[in-house]
Amino acid sequence: MDVRSLFSRRASRGPSLYTVSFWLLCISNFLFSASFQMMIPELPAYLTKLGGREYIGFIIALFTLTAGLSRPFSGKITDTVGRVPVMAFGSIVCFVCGFLYPYLLTVGGFLTLRLIHGFSTGTKPTATSAYVADIVPATRRGEAMGTLGLFTAMGMSLGPAIGSWLAHDFSMNVMFWTSSAFALLSIGILLQMPETLVSPQPFRFSLLRLKKAEVFDKQALPPFIVLLLQSFSSGVVLTVIAELSNPLGITNNGLFFTVYTIASLVVRLVFSRTSDRYGRVPVLFISTIVLAISMGMLILTDSQTWFWTAAVFYGMSWGMNSPTVTAWTADLSDEKTRGRAMATMYIALEAGIGLGALASGWLHNHMAGEAGIDTSFAVSGMLALVAVAYLGWFWRNSKQVYRRKMNEADEIALLDGEP
Repeated sequence: MDVRSLFSRRASRGPSLYTVSFWLLCISNFLFSASFQMMIPELPAYLTKLGGREYIGFIIALFTLTAGLSRPFSGKITDTVGRVPVMAFGSIVCFVCGFLYPYLLTVGGFLTLRLIHGFSTGTKPTATSAYVADIVPATRRGEAMGTLGLFTAMGMSLGPAIGSWLAHDFSMNVMFWTSSAFALLSIGILLQMPETLVSPQPFRFSLLRLKKAEVFDKQALPPFIVLLLQSFSSGVVLTVIAELSNPLGITNNGLFFTVYTIASLVVRLVFSRTSDRYGRVPVLFISTIVLAISMGMLILTDSQTWFWTAAVFYGMSWGMNSPTVTAWTADLSDEKTRGRAMATMYIALEAGIGLGALASGWLHNHMAGEAGIDTSFAVSGMLALVAVAYLGWFWRNSKQVYRRKMNEADEIALLDGEP
């Protein structure tokens, strides 16, 4: 049976959440996230062997730099050329970069490849989020983003563990080539998926010329602020968590990512519809408090028990954060510029991760002992508390606006003679 005809028949049954296209997208996301994430825990040691220990903070920072810079372009192309081509481009970048890492054996070559690799996450997640918002009912966006996030989280969980195993039991080159193979499988799945953008245009280079209004979607400003403050912690964790785990006798640098992602998976399974029922802002308010707590626990970590507990709390926070902030962005966006809104949200993610990576890398290199690591986690916790304060203000202000609109509606009804 032709796959596209199956999509058409399923679509004719009316709006549904768990369609074939949705499941294929989930599988593709699993492969994509595992592809770029599996190498992360081993890259600091790899760069050190190449002679670039002082550039450890750039491993994540360069990656997120191009990811962030490419967001406005990916948002515009997602809204004009289509969702599927942009998703495919992101997976292609992962495929090519994973294949080339073993052949660029200088510090400059490695860092250049990290810069190019960032185009992958600067494009695919933007189009993926827009694609999901296209194919699921608006009242179930939180659930849909949570389910998609399950597969993304599984890839991010299994990827580092697989990568560390391959690097230690085989070689770094085998790990890089496996990463490339995962991306290739993701591309194969994407090519079977139908386009959801109405009236897509052919790609032309003039689309890469951006107007000011096309760079940032003002409607996505609230999620942008919250995610920017939250994601600083991700850059810190990605950069220095191995420096915290090794002294505790934990040799597999990917296990922290595995534990926190498993915790994230459990939260997504149990609370996937919570933000659909109770609202995006209340859920984000609670989840960001949990994020701040996890940063405090990492500062106090002096045993494996504390370390794994902190990983669980960190995973719980992102299990609620990620799908909720994405659904919130979709709620606030206009259908015609949904790609731009998603790109704006992801700019915050990349900027936060990049700043966290740069700051923690600098602190680790310039402060003695564990002081740099502890300071990095402390800053992350404080920024999370700032996000909590902003969400509290936004929540209260939203209630006031709602009450004012209801009072205005009641006054209009009285003037019209309605009871």
